[in-house]
Amino acid sequence: MSRLLHISASPRGAASESLALADAFLDAYRESHGDAVDHLDLWEAGLPAFGPAGAGAKMTVLAGNEPSGAEAATWRAAREVFERYDSYDRYLFSVPMWNSSVPYILKQFIDVVSQPGWVFRFDPEKGYSGLLEGKKAAVVYTSAVYGEGRGSAFGRDHQAPFLEGWLRWTGITDIGTVEFRPNLATADAETGRRSAHAEARELGKRF
Repeated sequence: MSRLLHISASPRGAASESLALADAFLDAYRESHGDAVDHLDLWEAGLPAFGPAGAGAKMTVLAGNEPSGAEAATWRAAREVFERYDSYDRYLFSVPMWNSSVPYILKQFIDVVSQPGWVFRFDPEKGYSGLLEGKKAAVVYTSAVYGEGRGSAFGRDHQAPFLEGWLRWTGITDIGTVEFRPNLATADAETGRRSAHAEARELGKRF
């Protein structure tokens, strides 16, 4: 039986469009698969900081050595986050757009788990290779102003390219997406909302 982890990056609770779409996906997923589903709210997860000690630990490991002292403690804290993430074989990310990209809490999560020997290996001649092959991901994207076909004054998309680039870099290439990008300069977003929810339910059924 597959295990699915929903990783949510919105702090808006019941007001969140991305969480509402994730709920539509998960309702259909449970009906179709009956698999276990867990939720990781990044705003409540207490993610460890990954600053000077973390960067030092990473470079120590890349050099083939073992971290010690503060570096070792930071490495252990990061490893706990990674091990939870790695214990699942399917992921659902609900991701609102912040300033053309992803919320900083999601970037923090990515920086914590993206370590050598965990999500990637590096060969001086061949470069990076992902270690999470065989897993699947679904991503719900929302934005309030940016949308495909709108002019540059409405923003640019550094959200989907960043997250999907990271997923592929880690070895996850089976990725399904749903987007809801209403233009708040217009009066009615309900048609797009209904369409996005229908897409989320369909993706959840076949995921």
